[in-house]
Amino acid sequence: MKQTTGRLDRGNGTEIAWIRLDGAGPSIVFLPGFRSDMTGDKATALAEFCTERGSGLLRFDYSGHGASGGDFLDGTIGAWTADALAAIDTLTTGKLILVGSSMGGWIALLAAIARPDRVVALVGIAAAPDFTQRLMWDSMAPAERATLQRDGVLYVPSQYGDPTPITKALIEDGARHAVLTGRIPIRCPIRLLHGQADPDVPWELALRIAEQAETPDVRVILVKDGDHRLSRPADLALLRQTLAALLGQDGA
Repeated sequence: MKQTTGRLDRGNGTEIAWIRLDGAGPSIVFLPGFRSDMTGDKATALAEFCTERGSGLLRFDYSGHGASGGDFLDGTIGAWTADALAAIDTLTTGKLILVGSSMGGWIALLAAIARPDRVVALVGIAAAPDFTQRLMWDSMAPAERATLQRDGVLYVPSQYGDPTPITKALIEDGARHAVLTGRIPIRCPIRLLHGQADPDVPWELALRIAEQAETPDVRVILVKDGDHRLSRPADLALLRQTLAALLGQDGA
């Protein structure tokens, strides 16, 4: 199978880094999480999975992430969704299965709504739709909200490394792209993998997505001792098994 890499010019002075594996359809598109990139454990596990099965795969970094250009502080849900749609429209053909991790799960939902004729299935891994409101703004103390409103950015501690910058633009834009405000107009199969020991995104959020999605074909798979990343060997095996079933390669 042929693997190619490149940079997609977004027309605003920013280039999006991408890696594509040519193969049979439907192709898989991986959507990373907030402050994550296309070289993590789940992304590389997907590359191995697709190589073994001859399936196409596209992975990329949003602007301000990983190897892509741009400033992370300029990013918003709308901007990163636009990056995803540009990558999908320019670098893929045919039917797609979207795999979104954390914030990528939210962007996968938005992309599936925007491209219903192309997305035939969606897999969320600790999917975090509307997290800017539910998990950021709603959890802020009054003093933190005041700092954000005054300075335009708030830095909060992170267990994953440097403090996380949260911008006022991210919060405001996130509200405009909320999906858990009513019925979610997605009619393709949805699979939601979530760890019940996730300290960042409550697993009950998967149930909300399942309840509000229009498709009747939704399955929520809970991993009792699973954390937010779901990157252990057993977690990655579950992801492969889930995708194999969606691709009709589970032997059923």
